Amino acid sequence: MIDVPDVSDPDTFAQGFPHALFAELRRTSPVHWHAGDYEGGPGYWIVSRYATIQAISRQPMLFSSARGTSVEDRGDIFVSMIGMDPPDHRRYRSLVSAGFTPRQIAAQEPHHREIVQAILDGVLDRGCCDFVVDVAAELPLRVIAELLGVPQSACHDIFLWSNRMIGSQDPEYAVSMEEVASAAQEMFSFANGLAEDRMAQPQDDLMSAILHGEVAGSRLGNVEFDSFFLLLAVAGNETTRNLISHGLLLLLEHPDALARLREQPQLLPLAIEEMLRFRSPVYYMRRTATQETELEGQSIHKGDKLLLYYPSANRDAEFFEQPDVFDIERRDNHHLAFGIGEHFCIGTHLARLETRVMFEGILERMHDLELAGPVTTLRSNLIDGVKHIPLKFSARAG
Repeated sequence: MIDVPDVSDPDTFAQGFPHALFAELRRTSPVHWHAGDYEGGPGYWIVSRYATIQAISRQPMLFSSARGTSVEDRGDIFVSMIGMDPPDHRRYRSLVSAGFTPRQIAAQEPHHREIVQAILDGVLDRGCCDFVVDVAAELPLRVIAELLGVPQSACHDIFLWSNRMIGSQDPEYAVSMEEVASAAQEMFSFANGLAEDRMAQPQDDLMSAILHGEVAGSRLGNVEFDSFFLLLAVAGNETTRNLISHGLLLLLEHPDALARLREQPQLLPLAIEEMLRFRSPVYYMRRTATQETELEGQSIHKGDKLLLYYPSANRDAEFFEQPDVFDIERRDNHHLAFGIGEHFCIGTHLARLETRVMFEGILERMHDLELAGPVTTLRSNLIDGVKHIPLKFSARAG
């Protein structure tokens, strides 16, 4: 019998995602019951295979998001469309989906390039930096701030609020659940001030679209608006920050891939998909069974929690040739790093653009890349986060 640790314990991921453990789960127990009194329930199912996660994700009424999307139920802090099922999810998503179409995102590319050049200008003369804080975090923070109408002077506040909410399990941030709620309330208060301005003077931006749009004939209430703002502000910067950070680490670990990208930067879109597959920023999302069913020969009971592990699906040999090889020229890379089904990430096109433009700037202007100290990762059972990457480099003028 395979010995499976409690994956709700963030220390299970202290050395990164335990791929060897999940490979064994895929082989011997792809829908694995972990017993124990946890968060008001007798345990949870660990789901590790690509096909099973795909099937669950495409049946939102059988496997609900509205009953919680993590092991911990935190619905008392905020609600969001991540925690909704059809038809509510589709109604709320429609409020912002027009701002995230491929066409809308592509139009932002020149401006994103300007932001990247300004970020790199701020560090190149130093020859060293904390890559996460000084580079990777800056682009998604500035972009989401502009989309939401947040003054650039407040970007640092969003960074700190995000860290407190996402990093509640990490000793560097050392925050209690009360402090997580406090960070959310501080963000809500800030967002409500912006909302008053936009209600009085609507503009052609995402904030105005959310405030003046209607769901089922009504505008959003305060709690609904606050939750929308929090979701976009936190998810809009946290995951892309980690994608860029992990992408850099992967290129440092695979210098041949870095050299090839310098010679052939047109390979970047493929490389970014492989970064997403090989080191997915989000470990899992939870679903809850709404009725009795069966998966992989296991009887699933109404109310059972199922944890869908995307990094495991992305190393499934049934779907990926040589899944443990980092291959920046991998084709047909249908990874699940952005999820699948109803809750496929709405910011997919934005995250890809931001990451591509950032790495184009790095490849052009930052050379002789080398770690200058230990990398510090986030203690979390949910996010594969990177907090600090001390980096040395030489510069070339852009």
